[in-house]
Amino acid sequence: MISVKNMKMVMVPATEVQLTEVKYDLGEIQAPRLTGLSLKLFATLIKAPLVGSFIIAYLRKQNKMDQMLRNTVIPEPPMFKPEFPPQEQEAGVVHLEEDGKPQDRVEAASRCLPHHHPATTWNSEFRYWKIRDYAYAYRSGLTTPSMVAEHVISAVEECKAQMPLLISFNPEEVRK
Repeated sequence: MISVKNMKMVMVPATEVQLTEVKYDLGEIQAPRLTGLSLKLFATLIKAPLVGSFIIAYLRKQNKMDQMLRNTVIPEPPMFKPEFPPQEQEAGVVHLEEDGKPQDRVEAASRCLPHHHPATTWNSEFRYWKIRDYAYAYRSGLTTPSMVAEHVISAVEECKAQMPLLISFNPEEVRK
């Protein structure tokens, strides 16, 4: 299945692989056997920003992983997107062109949303705003991002005395 050419291993394309003839070659790996407290300590060291990268680099070098990857030739291009067999168009589903302009795709997608009635959304005292509500309010001049930020700041300050919901809150950062 694998041929050696100039000390490089050339793999067979996936379409030519005979699964009944494939034998998995278990290579020797040198790694510590860890359990319990030593495993917990090792995991902590691996997560450490500076020490962890040195440990991983050492283990890669010790097991010749970099050398193996550099000397392996895969004759197929990498697959960046999964490929699915073509499917029939479903009823009620709008197909957006992947290669189309983003503006056209957004416009086509927004036509699929239910009709927005801004007059009915502003008469209630409280409601969960959605992106569409904010976009309408900003475009129509009913509110600005600064006004929304001030409302958020006042709501957090009001709740802060009763129950602290946030560990850290800086109103100046919200205003930026």
